[in-house]
Amino acid sequence: MGRYDLKNYNFLLPIVAILLSLYGVMIIGSAKESVQSHQIQGLILGIVVMLVVSLINYRFLLKFYWFYYILAVGLLVLVKLFGESVNNAKRWIQIAGIQFQPSEAAKILLILFFAAFISKRSEKINTPGNILFAIILAAVPIYLILDEPDLSTSIVVTVVFVSMLYIGGLSYRIIGAVVAIALPVFIIGAFLILQPGQEIIETYQQTRILAWLQPDKYQDTAGYQQQNSIVAIGSGRLTGKGYKNNEVGSVKNGNFISEPQTDFIMAVAGEELGFTGCVAMVGLFALITGIIIHIGRKVDDLSGTLLCAGVAAHIGFQSFANIGVATGLLPNTGLPLPFISYGSTSLICLLAEIGLVINVGLTGREVRGKTGLTLDLDL
Repeated sequence: MGRYDLKNYNFLLPIVAILLSLYGVMIIGSAKESVQSHQIQGLILGIVVMLVVSLINYRFLLKFYWFYYILAVGLLVLVKLFGESVNNAKRWIQIAGIQFQPSEAAKILLILFFAAFISKRSEKINTPGNILFAIILAAVPIYLILDEPDLSTSIVVTVVFVSMLYIGGLSYRIIGAVVAIALPVFIIGAFLILQPGQEIIETYQQTRILAWLQPDKYQDTAGYQQQNSIVAIGSGRLTGKGYKNNEVGSVKNGNFISEPQTDFIMAVAGEELGFTGCVAMVGLFALITGIIIHIGRKVDDLSGTLLCAGVAAHIGFQSFANIGVATGLLPNTGLPLPFISYGSTSLICLLAEIGLVINVGLTGREVRGKTGLTLDLDL
């Protein structure tokens, strides 16, 4: 920890993060009241973690970047060996009686790792050796997450990695070559995974894609939840049916969406708070992502910029994907909505990421030996 000038502390960022989290606590209370108190506990702990992390010099944290990588891979291996299976997916482990999802912790650990890894190799990032090494390092945790199976989270980690690599100075010629190869591969792959008997992805994942492409055919089976989510959001109209309403025709009250406090929490928000409530939520996501990008652009240190890029990609892409699924824009992915969906592991890790971004902005303007209101935390 160092000596900081409090006027440089970005208070808007934690305020927006806490507002989104409180928004989530409120909607979770309507979706499944029995878990609301647990989310509140996670929020309190997350705020403490966020404040502490925001005062720790991020450059000091990045010195241990290999430790973060080993820890992320180690936790994912533990899931594979000792994880608990829920709905045919092994994504949770228990340590000292506490159950958590290592793939959520892996996101922040990998952001820390690649921020340091890419910045240290920025001048030679376009050499084949460095690019291949970075891809191999990213592929290991991505494969372990994919094998849980958790395709959606592996896509998020991939997007975060690619975003950080791009911000780290990846050549446009390399990007163009990759796009030229990836585009036809994607088209061919998309055609193949829709064929009967394919073994590229899991059967349930193929069914979700088919249900998205042919909603009428699957509206009573695989597309049931997504179609009900669209109906719920549309039924809220402009101002919604009211928080915790008792309407018999409510999609939530009729239990037409299973586990509405997680992946399809947007449906509850749309039904009860209407278009205005959803616009407010989307506005907060746009604001928090914009603030993070703004902080990253103002920092001269590449590692700080990369940290911000990773966090912005994580929050921005995952929120877009979740809302896209709830509104039928994307096939069902099973991704939670950041800060909003139930899950204390995810909430605490997200608030820790916000703490990192705050410190990037704070350390970039660190004041030493100047007069004025300061917070002396030299340890």
